[in-house]
Amino acid sequence: MPFGVDEAGKGPAFGSMFAAAVYCEEPAVLPDGIADSKRLTPDRREELASTLRRDDRIRVGLAEITTARIDDPETDMNSLAVAAHAEAIEGALEDLEPEALETGSISGLCDACDTDADRFARRVSEACSAASGLEDRKERLDLEARHGADDDSQLVGAASIVAKVERDAHVADIAEEYGPIGSGYPSDPNTRAFLESYVAEHGALPPFARESWSTCETALAEAEQTGLEQF
Repeated sequence: MPFGVDEAGKGPAFGSMFAAAVYCEEPAVLPDGIADSKRLTPDRREELASTLRRDDRIRVGLAEITTARIDDPETDMNSLAVAAHAEAIEGALEDLEPEALETGSISGLCDACDTDADRFARRVSEACSAASGLEDRKERLDLEARHGADDDSQLVGAASIVAKVERDAHVADIAEEYGPIGSGYPSDPNTRAFLESYVAEHGALPPFARESWSTCETALAEAEQTGLEQF
């Protein structure tokens, strides 16, 4: 499997989702310590992501799905996960030598973002086929998806690290401007406290909130109800 793909930030109420694809013809050149990003400390993730990006033998593709795309009523998170994986794959493959694309198939493994792993792989493959620059190699792309692939594949683990580091940097940038927002996940009490405080003060959701998320909708509705009661 020359490349692996994974995402970070599918479930938070705040900020973008990211996907990364890591292409490497010789997995032996990957740095030691690659694992599912959730099993690593933030410092170790950043160290490994930096090593991966510096190595000319490793190609990294990255995709960002913004809150605007997430809140679009014409789409859904499964479709956006498909799009993110496809965009990341395109980024990782775009600088390959032409002969690498003309001889045999290019195989890859995705961490499945759908209950049906085979369906997810098929949808990502179809999205890659339709993407710019990939039309002429749709028969060359051999994609597989598995649940928990970030645990048992070094390439998918590497992709999970890159995606998680990008997501963490994104959250850090938001926090630098707006103050501590927590992880952005609805289960995080710091995130919920920030959201409630911001809505109470501004009467609106923060600009980086996923407005279509029930957590955000509820916070806004409760603030509006409180305002009516006070009036």
